[in-house]
Amino acid sequence: MLDHTFRDTALLRQALTHSSADAQASNERLEFLGDRVLGLILAQTLYERYPNDAEGLLALKFNALARREACSAAAESAGLSSHLVLAASEVKSGGRHKAAILSGATEAVIAAIYLDGGLAAARQFVMRHWQSAFDDLGRDMRDAKTALQEWAQSRQHGRGAPVYRVVSRGGPDHAPQFDVEVTIEGLQPAQGRGGSKREAEQAAARAMLQRLEMSL
Repeated sequence: MLDHTFRDTALLRQALTHSSADAQASNERLEFLGDRVLGLILAQTLYERYPNDAEGLLALKFNALARREACSAAAESAGLSSHLVLAASEVKSGGRHKAAILSGATEAVIAAIYLDGGLAAARQFVMRHWQSAFDDLGRDMRDAKTALQEWAQSRQHGRGAPVYRVVSRGGPDHAPQFDVEVTIEGLQPAQGRGGSKREAEQAAARAMLQRLEMSL
């Protein structure tokens, strides 16, 4: 599944072990290393693929690729979820689908592959499971909240910063759903939904931006 045959299978076992199952032999140290290895691979790939991009745009693209959601999606792509070693209580609370656990395991696996097979092997894993994330990169990688704030506070509009508030929260603890409303002076509010407050705020900002684009 990982397209890598481990010489040291203990590394893989450790990479898949969450601290809830074994605090002493958990994947946290590997996660630390994997975060840096992933960062190097992403940064070099962006540098080579986008030779005309300024530093700021490269940084925005890097952030989109390195964020927790991208790492979690890579974990799903690699099929890590069912192989995680978790405490029974963590499994019961939906740990196999928690973004924090999945993203941490992904970075730990990258470190394990790097230690076992070198940078080329780690790069092969990253390029395989980040392919869709790279395909989704656009020229303008500002997040929706930043773009909306820049519009609202520009000299042309001068409406002040957008205000976000949670209007409802539902779903079980392991899979919550947030509804967030964003308001800007003089405009009708817009709402968005997501699995976290941050995701819902981004969805609300996108809804507001789409409405503004239609009115222009």
